[in-house]
Amino acid sequence: MDKEKKTTKKGYIEAIGRRKTSTARVRISEAAKFSFIVNGEDAKEYFKTEDQKRLILDPIVKGAVSNKQDSKWAIEAKVMGGGIHSQAEAIRHGLARALVDHDIELRGKLKTLGFLKRDQRSKERRKFGLKKARKAPQWSKR
Repeated sequence: MDKEKKTTKKGYIEAIGRRKTSTARVRISEAAKFSFIVNGEDAKEYFKTEDQKRLILDPIVKGAVSNKQDSKWAIEAKVMGGGIHSQAEAIRHGLARALVDHDIELRGKLKTLGFLKRDQRSKERRKFGLKKARKAPQWSKR
């Protein structure tokens, strides 16, 4: 796939993004006007804070997709698991992967921004005999 668009018979490109325990299945397709749907409802209603709304649009805005091409996107994401912030980051990861599948020239810019890297950090499990993952009860000599 040397700098060519990946075409599918289905008319959309699908990619999976992950963060902590969240998994997002993102589908992008070219459309007449821009729309972003998450789990059946509009992204602006699903994500409450401005930070989360900005996070899911980062690959499009910072990747300069809109400036490069005049095409609008219909983005549909199905997210499960984790918290709302980790779901937003999983969508960002999946959207960046889908955009790279569509146009390989975006890979360099999205990779530099860190959107193609899967952030594997997650909460450490609680160990036996400890209060939390690493916090031990107070030790006394006598």
